[in-house]
Amino acid sequence: MDTPPVSFVPLTIPARIDDADATDFIDMVEVRNRIYLEISGNADEDQTPAELLPHYQDDPDRTRLVWLVRDEGAPIGRVTVDAFHTPGARSAYLLVELLREVWGRGIGTAGFDLAERTARELGRTVMQTFAEHPAASGEHLASPTGFGRIPRDHTARFLEGRGYVLGQVERKSVFDLHADASVVVAAGEAAAEFAVGYEVVQWEYPTPEEFTLDYAWMKSRMSTDTPVGDMEVDEEVWDADRVRRMEQRYLDSGERVLVTAARHVASGRLCAFNELASRTDPTLASSQMDTLVLSEHRGHRLGMLVKCAGLRRWRELVPDSPRLLTFNAEENRPMLSINETLGFAPAAYIGAWRRDLE
Repeated sequence: MDTPPVSFVPLTIPARIDDADATDFIDMVEVRNRIYLEISGNADEDQTPAELLPHYQDDPDRTRLVWLVRDEGAPIGRVTVDAFHTPGARSAYLLVELLREVWGRGIGTAGFDLAERTARELGRTVMQTFAEHPAASGEHLASPTGFGRIPRDHTARFLEGRGYVLGQVERKSVFDLHADASVVVAAGEAAAEFAVGYEVVQWEYPTPEEFTLDYAWMKSRMSTDTPVGDMEVDEEVWDADRVRRMEQRYLDSGERVLVTAARHVASGRLCAFNELASRTDPTLASSQMDTLVLSEHRGHRLGMLVKCAGLRRWRELVPDSPRLLTFNAEENRPMLSINETLGFAPAAYIGAWRRDLE
């Protein structure tokens, strides 16, 4: 039986990574890692199939559809569509990622055709995607927010040709976990002196019951209280059950997550938080995930407070991790200012792209 030259294989998500039907999933993760290596020049964003599998299981909070792209049987890329189950949501998040060796053959066009058609079938009309744009000379595109720009490279030109418009620029930053900690220590102590009436609390997943509802509320505010540029982000609803589902995915993956929060002493409520996550191999790069200060508690240096406390604890928990990666909107100057003060260095820029099909 002949193998078609290029095929988009709907991905079956196995229950376990050693199941007989896990081959396509394993190939998808491996080609994902190869693509990210081509883009960034390093393996800091690599993940193993076992780490990613829990994050691809059925999720009542969203629909995720995935295709493995094969060329004469060999994996060359992937296509994903994510649609969150938020009442009134119009948006879907698309990814079409291909090895550079197959660019220029119309495969990316076919992948976006598939992704956009699928999103339409899910009732979504706002298509959104993210792409890392490595530094390059020549023409650049400025973010509509007035902060940040990206090269008008092959990927940018392709997306513009499909009708996508740049909606925001994000910065990927890297922090050296083995550098001198004196700056972090001093900044954290200064923030603690300034943040009168607040205290730091920390935990690893699973979240203690006493903090779960406040943590859920802060996670919901990530969709409303952070800069989104011209992108469309629907207000998310989080409750204790959704927190537990999210945490279980990380626990099942073997990843370690530390949450550092600020608690308003007078009310007893949490009002700021920072998340740090390790890989199953603690000698690899770590990730700084969400960081937020609730709008009504801003102006007390709580962002600096929780970041410094988290970094200091992280050095103790995962001493062999060399680096920490994080992503922030370029217009989020308060958070980027904290990062820059602590020694986070810009590593790359990500374009957030949008196309309205209405």
